[in-house]
Amino acid sequence: MDHARDTGARARNEATFVKSRADAPAGFFDAEAAGLRWLAEAMRCGGARVVEVREVRADSLVLARVDEASPAPEDAAAFGRALARTHAAGAAAYGTLAPSAPAYFFGPLDAPMRLPTETHADFGTFYASARLRPVAQNVALDADDAELLDRLCVALESGTCAHLAPPSPARVHGDLWSGNVMWSPEGAVLVDPAACGHHPLADLAMLTMFGAPHLDAILDAYADAAGLAPGWRAELPLHQLFGYLVHLRLFGAGYLGPTRRALRDAAALAGL
Repeated sequence: MDHARDTGARARNEATFVKSRADAPAGFFDAEAAGLRWLAEAMRCGGARVVEVREVRADSLVLARVDEASPAPEDAAAFGRALARTHAAGAAAYGTLAPSAPAYFFGPLDAPMRLPTETHADFGTFYASARLRPVAQNVALDADDAELLDRLCVALESGTCAHLAPPSPARVHGDLWSGNVMWSPEGAVLVDPAACGHHPLADLAMLTMFGAPHLDAILDAYADAAGLAPGWRAELPLHQLFGYLVHLRLFGAGYLGPTRRALRDAAALAGL
C-alpha cells in the first residue's frame, strides 16, 4: 500500500517506534500486532524477520526500532529465501486471520478498509468474494471494465481457475510493497502487515507493483526456494489487480491505466 497519505503520528526514541492514530478503527492496532506475531512464528523455521511488538494500545502500536541500512544483492536473495519459508508456515484456510486478530484491515493508516473475514477452502472463491468484489465497490470503472471484472470473479468462484490456485494457503504478509520491507544491518525486517492465509504470489505481486531494492535477486531466490514452476511471473497480474483496485479507490484516476491492464491480463489468464 502506498502510505504517502498516512497522517497518523509516528514517534521514535532510542529503542522504540510508535505508530499511532487517535481515531483508529476499533481493533486496528490489535489486528496489526496479531499479524506481526503470527508472521514472527515462522522465524523459528528460518522465515523472514519481523519487527518486534513491544506494546499494543487502542490508539497506537509500540514496536522495536529498526536501524536502517542499504541492502546488498545477497541480502535481497536471503530475504527471498526467508519469505518462502514464511509462506510455507501456512494457514488453515484462505482468509484465515492471525490468532487473536479481531478484524481484517487493508490500507494506509489514515484510511484502512475493513474487509471480510470469512474463510474459504478454495482460493478462487476467497479472492473474488473477500478481496476483489468488496474493494471494487465505489471504484471508478467504466461499464466494460466492471463487466469484465464481474466475469473474472464469476470464473474464480466457479472453479474454472483452479489451475491458478496454489497447493495450499500460504501465510502471507498481505501488504508487501517495498515500504513495508525495512533493511537493517541484519537484513530485511517486515513491518505493517495485513496478514492472512492467501496465495503466496499475493506478496510477490505487491513487491513487483512498485519495485524494491534488488528485486530480481529477491524473486529469483524466492522462486528457487519455493520451487515455483517456470512461467510463474505471468500470473502476477491476477494478484496485482487487488492492489491496483485499492489504489484506484483510494488515490484516484492515476491508477486507472495500471488497473485496466492488470484486469485484462488477469482475464486472459482465466480464459476470458
